[in-house]
Amino acid sequence: MKCPFCGYTESRVIDSRPAEEGATIRRRRECLACQKRFTTYEIIERLPLVVIKRDGSRQTFDKPKLIKGMVRACEKRPVALSALEQIADDIEQELQSALEREVSTTEIGEMVMSRLKDVDEVAYVRFASVYRSFKDINTFMEELTKLLEQKEE
Repeated sequence: MKCPFCGYTESRVIDSRPAEEGATIRRRRECLACQKRFTTYEIIERLPLVVIKRDGSRQTFDKPKLIKGMVRACEKRPVALSALEQIADDIEQELQSALEREVSTTEIGEMVMSRLKDVDEVAYVRFASVYRSFKDINTFMEELTKLLEQKEE
């Protein structure tokens, strides 16, 4: 690490501790040439996730947009925002852990629905109705029937 004071390239780490809830590491360093101390931060370099939309266009993964969609599905439901944020964090972590840098909206939607089903069934049906574009009452009833059958098992 290059010293910001004298430019010498050798330093020693005096102290390390996690920062920003463990997302970064704060390191206190001392220059071996001028003995001045400085702080550096080490962060994980994340490769950008690209979402392939239904029309074939691509855009970067947007976690706030994902949360916004779930909040809309959970309107007037007893679901804490923290639970939705946790779902979004879990999905983002799962996507980052995968080897693929591109993911379809279909995959993301399925991930959201599988998690919403466990949190709130009404929110699940609302999200599914928008996500799967229910055309009529019959497709809506098919989804409800599947949900009821899974609940009975």
